[in-house]
Amino acid sequence: MQRCQNRGVSSSSASAPPAPAVIRISPIAHLAVGFFTLGLLSVVLANPRWFTPLLVIPVIASALVIRYRTVADQDGVAVRTLLRSRHLPWDDIEGLRFGRGAWARATCRDGSEVVLPAVTFGTLPRLTTASEGRVPNPYG
Repeated sequence: MQRCQNRGVSSSSASAPPAPAVIRISPIAHLAVGFFTLGLLSVVLANPRWFTPLLVIPVIASALVIRYRTVADQDGVAVRTLLRSRHLPWDDIEGLRFGRGAWARATCRDGSEVVLPAVTFGTLPRLTTASEGRVPNPYG
């Protein structure tokens, strides 16, 4: 049997910061947009003059799937929505809250709340790793 050998791994690489956690909507959501578009086509083809502008809805929905994401690293959280991007340092975040919506909300020290797109209770371990423990892992 061969033994594992330490092949020149320096101590600086062992303490390297963790990779940023990129949490986004699954690309499979484009499939749902496609099915919605097929259903919408039956309405559009019934009266194209009036209902053709409705085809903007699937385009916007697909853009949301592409654009919405939360990127967490050791410095903070970057939130990207359809029209805006915002960076929140970890020091400005008091905690995370899960309400009626599926996505988490970051409660800021100034009392405001920021929706974290695609961050669910199941993605918290990824945030724990990326934030170097600032976000507690609820699973252990």
